[in-house]
Amino acid sequence: MGRFYITTPIYYTNDAPHVGSAYSTVNADALARWHRLLGDDTKFLTGTDEHGQKVSDAARKNGAEPQEWVAQTSLRFREAWDALNISYDDFIRTTEPRHHQSVQKFLGAIYDNGFIYKDVYQGLYCVSCEDYYTLEASNDGRCPIHGSVLTEMQEENWFFRLSAFEDRLLEYYDQHPSFVTPETKRNEAYSFIKGGLKDISITRTSISWGVKVPWDDQHVFYVWYDALINYLTAIGYGRDDGEVEAWWPYSNHLIGKEIIRFHCVWWPAMCMAAGLEPPAHVHVHGWLLIGGQKLSKTMAAEGGVKLTDIAPVSLTNEFGVDPVRYYLLRETSLGNDGEFSLEGIAHRYNTDLANNLGNLVSRVCTVVATKCGGRGPLASNDSVLRSVAEGAVRGATEGWEKFNPQSALEATWSLIGATNAYLEEHAPWKMESGVELDAVMGDALEAIRLVAILASPAMPAVCDEIWRRIGLAGTPTESVLSVSSSWGQYRGVGAIEKGAPLFPRIKIDG
Repeated sequence: MGRFYITTPIYYTNDAPHVGSAYSTVNADALARWHRLLGDDTKFLTGTDEHGQKVSDAARKNGAEPQEWVAQTSLRFREAWDALNISYDDFIRTTEPRHHQSVQKFLGAIYDNGFIYKDVYQGLYCVSCEDYYTLEASNDGRCPIHGSVLTEMQEENWFFRLSAFEDRLLEYYDQHPSFVTPETKRNEAYSFIKGGLKDISITRTSISWGVKVPWDDQHVFYVWYDALINYLTAIGYGRDDGEVEAWWPYSNHLIGKEIIRFHCVWWPAMCMAAGLEPPAHVHVHGWLLIGGQKLSKTMAAEGGVKLTDIAPVSLTNEFGVDPVRYYLLRETSLGNDGEFSLEGIAHRYNTDLANNLGNLVSRVCTVVATKCGGRGPLASNDSVLRSVAEGAVRGATEGWEKFNPQSALEATWSLIGATNAYLEEHAPWKMESGVELDAVMGDALEAIRLVAILASPAMPAVCDEIWRRIGLAGTPTESVLSVSSSWGQYRGVGAIEKGAPLFPRIKIDG
């Protein structure tokens, strides 16, 4: 047992949540649930990023004051995560007093250490990114991410001496090869650093909606440098209670690839400048794509796919909470881009869930209820399913540990597939009641028990229901994995219940 601190990006409150932000959040939630299953002391943080020009503009466009607007929009994220059964331990809002205090303390330490100075900035700026670009880094004066025309800006700013940390960052990457995963994203960040770092602007005078600079009240901190510090705010940075020391060495940031520079270059350098070790690990995931185009709020605003069609709550209403969670975790390896579609969810639902898992549970519960007196027999120690189950536990463990829910679920479904094949071979629905039938059904029930444990980070509610239907007390997560994952522990205390189909098949239009 150890510690595990997992964070999502905090989501910008210029608009409502969509399935792209749900992708990050569901993956982080499943990883947190897995580590709780291991018995690790786990902290899971998510929240909303509420400062900056983009938020201020959105509030004005909607006829609201910024504070009123962010309160409304932040609530929509909480509602979306509740709808997806997200088990966060802390939901941070960057307008909270605790965050303002941490930001001023952290950036004040960098200032006191001599790594912040005043100068004039002139360059190209993207409001959607809240980021500056050189002409060379732009697409002929357009944002390389959003495609919008970049704005020429000039103002007096306070700057962070990022250039002073080029060698230290390269050394840190060399000494910590797993700091950024997957390796392709690590190489991208490393190459960016090796190409040379320039000092960066960290304050604004052109806007007032932000955290005040404590040594210069004419400035507010640029939203990105305020936002990054949320990871420390949530563990009490600035307090003398030992929480930072307890949690920071076990920190894991899960982010999208569009913000790799901020988290894998700017952020570790800022930590070094403040006298703190960088975060322990950053895992970078790809984008969800629709027709090869990134799913985003900007995409909808420019006449693409409507977010109302793919909002998290809409998806859960149509397919159910756990099927949506399963699809987001299973369809794409966490690190690659993946194509998102409603047809894809329906396909996974009908094949993996209805045909495989749902059918397995239904046929086993039906046979036990009708031929075994409704009580679950015990598994055989020498069952052919035992080695398959042990391999599934190893594979799932390796997948979750490597931030690869897709492979963890593939390993889990290998046990489902093997158990269905085992039932097809023995055809217990044709067997007479007796010792031979009990042996077959005991093996199948034990396999289902293990599946419910291994799949619980992805589908917690469904796995709880499976657990109940096969006559077990409590839930799949009530004992740590090292205790519960060995073969032969099925001990039903209640009657087996067939129940309604776990996953009624759905029709795919067209």
